[in-house]
Parts: sequence; C-alpha cells; structure tokens
Amino acid sequence: MKFVVNGGKELNGEIEVRGSKNAATPIIASTLLTSRPCIVENIPLISDVFTTLQILESMGSEISWLGERKVRIINRDIDPTRVDQRLVRKIRSSILILGPLLARYGEVVIATPGGCQIGTRSISAHLEAIKDLGGVVAYDPKEDLYEITKPVGQWGNGVVLKEFSVTATENIMMLGALSAPLKIELCAAEPHVQELGYFMNILGADYRGLGTHEIVITRGIENRNQEISHRIASDYLEAGTFMALAAMIGDKVRIKNVPIDYLTAAIQKLREFGVLLSISGDSILITGDRKRLTSTNVQTLPYPGFPTDLQAQFGAMATQCQGDSLIFDTLYEGRLKYIEELVKMGARAKILDPHRALISGPTKLHGAEIESLDLRAGATLVIAALAASGVSSLGGIEQIDRGYEHIEERLKLLGAEIERNN
Repeated sequence: MKFVVNGGKELNGEIEVRGSKNAATPIIASTLLTSRPCIVENIPLISDVFTTLQILESMGSEISWLGERKVRIINRDIDPTRVDQRLVRKIRSSILILGPLLARYGEVVIATPGGCQIGTRSISAHLEAIKDLGGVVAYDPKEDLYEITKPVGQWGNGVVLKEFSVTATENIMMLGALSAPLKIELCAAEPHVQELGYFMNILGADYRGLGTHEIVITRGIENRNQEISHRIASDYLEAGTFMALAAMIGDKVRIKNVPIDYLTAAIQKLREFGVLLSISGDSILITGDRKRLTSTNVQTLPYPGFPTDLQAQFGAMATQCQGDSLIFDTLYEGRLKYIEELVKMGARAKILDPHRALISGPTKLHGAEIESLDLRAGATLVIAALAASGVSSLGGIEQIDRGYEHIEERLKLLGAEIERNN
C-alpha cells in the first residue's frame, strides 16, 4: 500500500492525540501475569496493538472489545507453548511477553522479535539481565528460538542493566512482579516505562522510583479475582510528530490531548527552531511561520532528553530552517536513512556517519517517489510530502500503520490532500 499526497497546502484546525503505542503494548503483555480480568481503555487502533492481542489469543487469552478503544483481557487458562512465533517475528514489542511468561510459568520459548530496521537492536540486554538474576538461556540457531528458564533456586534481588533499554527495563519490571523484592539499576525512565509501573501498582504491587534510573519493587502483584481497569495515556511521540508537522506546514493547528509534562525537551527544541506555540491545559496551539524558522542542532538522549523517536520529524522540519542543523542520533545507527528519501525531494542534506547528518535550509521540497523505511521515518515522509509542492507517492505505509491510527483520515481534517491506495 502507499499514500498519494498532493502537498504544498497550509493546514488548519484541530487534531487529537490517541493512546500511547509504547504504553499499550507492554501493559497488554503484562496482563499475562494474572488471571484477573483486566480492562484497558484508550487503546490506539494500530497494527502493533492488534498483533500483540493476537499473540495473547494464540496462547488462550480471552479478548473481548467493550468499546471502540476498550478491551477486556482474561488470562485464566494460558498455554505458553502455543504462542504463535510467526506473530512474534512480526513486531519488536512481542519481546514483552518474555518477562510475564517467565515470571508466571518459569519457562519461555520465544523467537527473535521483528520490528523497525533502525540499527542494532539485539535482545542481549534482556538476556543478560535474566542471566544475572539466575535464569538460564539457551539458543537454537537453526530454529531461531530462545529457551529461557528460571533458576533452580530463588531469583536474584538486584540487577544492573547493560544499557538504558526500554523493553529490557519493562521485561525485568514484569519479571519482578512475581519475584519481589527486586532492585533494577540503570533502567529506562520513559513515560511508557512509568505507566507500566503504575499499572503494576493497580495490580497491588509497590513500584518505587518510576521516572528515575533506579526502580525498586518492594512488593509484587496480588492474586485477587476482582476486575481492574487502566486508561492508556496519550502518546507523547504522536503529539511530537503533529507538533513538527504543524510547525513546518501549518497556519494555525491546535493539538489536543497532549501529555505536556512528557514533552519538555521537544517543546524546548521547537522554541529553539523559532516556532510560535502556546500551551493551554493539555493542548498546544502552533502558529506556522516559516520565515521565523532558524537552524539548531538536535541530539537524542535517553528520557528526559530529546527522544530518538522524534529525531526524523524534527530533521524534516530542519529542511525549512535558515542555516545548517546537525542531527545527532546517539542511540541507533540506522535512524538516518530517511535523509536519502528527503534528498529525493530536493532537500540539501547529507549523512556524515551512521549517527550524524547535516541538513541545510531552507529548501523547497518537491513531490517524489519515496519509501517508508520504518515507523518514524514513514511519519516523517508524510510530513515532508505535505510540505512539498506537487504529488508524492509514499510506499511501505504498513510501517506507519504500526504506530499511527488512521493518520490519513485525521490529517484530512486539517485540510491535507492524502489518499491511501493499494
């Protein structure tokens, strides 16, 4: 499938931010820890979430939709040996079933997860942490399957992660839900990591230090029968994407349901770019004025630093800024491939090395045949195509559907001319 975009038109109006993809997938996976009915609300209707639910169903989870974005999950009779490894290989977040299944059943067989090709993304941080806690890991290269089992005795009560890995942090957090007490050091602090901890607390656990690089689990979840409920927070990365879009090609665009507190670095960076914005409650009004845009450097850092998942969108915005902007993605060596697609559209940009690119502006972009290389690059190229004069054809939009709910229909409400074609 592809998007056909007729660009060069200013956007106006309001757009709402949906539930967080990166919070929904771990929270859905974490329901595997308990047989209690769990209701999860404000779920984004995206392919990664649907695939995660299908993975649970393949093991026997009872999934029932109570509304458009509200689902009840009951994991009373789960058989981990029935997990559909084909689905596991489709998405990166499938690795999140590792922690809860290992905690509850003591043994897991899982394939290497799939997902965006944005650089080296091994699961070594997960496996090393599990081994440090006493777990046993065996790998079958012929079948590409990991067999992971609990220790003969007790799990360890402390682990230092080898990197600020979000999903490794989440897996060890879920493992600790049934093996407390546990201290996790050098862990990730992203908003979705915090939200997973909040959900564990709803289940009766005591997670302390959420939002810092040291989480202490003093008490695990409780085995009760009553139903529990949680509402997924708004997606700060989707909000940041719309902020970049509005700054680049909007006239007046109001973005609603924005988790302001999680976007401090991105909002500050917009102001450095010269973007006019005002904040009221959970909404941001951005008034577009390209003449004000000026170059600045973008360096990604672990939260609360500037997110790697917004680097490409702000890189696209840099094409319309006066001067040179250095883009430095410290985390992934494959995150700059979108630059080559922007060059096809007339951008003056070059990749300096696997982690750095230089973008010079302002540049008039034109329509072109371009390709979505990963989730965030795909969203970036939608922004670029809307900014460009003429028609662009954007292929590989299945990547975009993994993280943005019906993005073309929502952008049409702002006046965008964008159509989905097979």
